[in-house]
Amino acid sequence: MKVLMINGSPREKGNTYIALSEMEKVFAENGVETEIVHVGNKNIRGCIACSSCAEKGKCAFDDIVNETAPKFEACDGLVIASPVYYASANATLIAFLDRLFYSAHFDKRMKVGASVVAARRGGLSATFDELNKYFTITGMPVASSQYWNSIHGRTPGEAEQDEEGLQTMRILAKNMGFLMRSIALGKEKYGLPESEEHIYTSFVR
Repeated sequence: MKVLMINGSPREKGNTYIALSEMEKVFAENGVETEIVHVGNKNIRGCIACSSCAEKGKCAFDDIVNETAPKFEACDGLVIASPVYYASANATLIAFLDRLFYSAHFDKRMKVGASVVAARRGGLSATFDELNKYFTITGMPVASSQYWNSIHGRTPGEAEQDEEGLQTMRILAKNMGFLMRSIALGKEKYGLPESEEHIYTSFVR
């Protein structure tokens, strides 16, 4: 089993990283390989809807998005983590995710997804919901914990004082590992659910 973890914070070792690290410890204890990719401090432009990825099989902007796509394809689970800015995720992370999910055309169904958010106080649930939408539009089951996957802290390191938040991360990692292994067994015995050709309906007539 392998989990790809995306750190969307500009601070490489800030509170978002603390949450990921807590999960990483649990994964290691259970034999799950992890890799953290730090994107929050990168210069990542947004999608321009050029559709060249449909022909090239990768994004027209050859940056960390294209570097990450093969890692995404190879993983069994994906964790997306972000600090909260105005009740939303870091814009750099959103630009990265828009292009990654749109330009990577491999089948993402049954890869397990989990979003993690960090903030001083509010906006966590809105950001959590925002990030989960990348999973639910692509057939990825969403792992859950004992509470919404959030941790509190303002200055770097403060999240280490949020004992409930840290516990939430540990349980999330345990549940995610169980779900990945269960899906692997299900795929081995039953295969993936039968897919249908996508129907696109326009509401403009």
